[in-house]
Amino acid sequence: MAEVRTVTNLAATVTTVTSSDAPAIGVLALQGGFHEHMVMLSKLGAKVTEVRQVQDLDAKLDGLVVPGGESTTMGHLAERLGLLEPLRAFVASGRPVMGTCAGLIFLANEVLGQKEGGQELVGGLDVSVQRNFFGSQVDSFETTLSATFAPGLAIPAVFIRAPVITRKGAKVEVLSQLDVKSVGLVSDTAQLPVAVQQGSLLGIAFHPELTEDDGWHRHFVSMVKTAMPMPIPVASGAKKASPAKKQRTRK
Repeated sequence: MAEVRTVTNLAATVTTVTSSDAPAIGVLALQGGFHEHMVMLSKLGAKVTEVRQVQDLDAKLDGLVVPGGESTTMGHLAERLGLLEPLRAFVASGRPVMGTCAGLIFLANEVLGQKEGGQELVGGLDVSVQRNFFGSQVDSFETTLSATFAPGLAIPAVFIRAPVITRKGAKVEVLSQLDVKSVGLVSDTAQLPVAVQQGSLLGIAFHPELTEDDGWHRHFVSMVKTAMPMPIPVASGAKKASPAKKQRTRK
């Protein structure tokens, strides 16, 4: 296991981005570590906004982040605020969505180890996720991982009461796996998926926003930019067409 370092980005300021062509990314701000995501995304040139009410989840957003926190609490709050169906519609729209830790649980189609009474899920990501796979808060750890989009690099990852992905659908691509032995665990599986992508959905079991490495957020911003509609070019010197005049008819 890599040496544990002090987590970062806990009190940084969100950068104001004014560029007209910057991607607009909302961060679900009901509970959990939404601020840290906003800081990192804004540093990458995205215009970020908190999503707390249905009206915040409008068509002007190009992407959405569901942060870590407590997935059951997040589900209860989303249900009370009438956000569940709008969130599901956002996922179905094909606009990119990234879920980290509890956010991954919220996006999963199936969750194992739920609290008594179950929990509300947004769904859309064809995976099964095991809650609190590594244990309680005291079993949290930091390590380094490789990712398919950054071969050869060791990317830091913070696992806090983290889930893992126990099943994935045929259309789900594994982006990063955890070597079980490297963190002192015994499992029937040597490698556990901890980051996956299914089209426009990105699910991550750890907290990339609590490190200095922006690789995962950079990958997500790239997904958002790719999915954004291309602006329609306007020819130089072109004039707007005059509205057609209505012709009078004789009775």
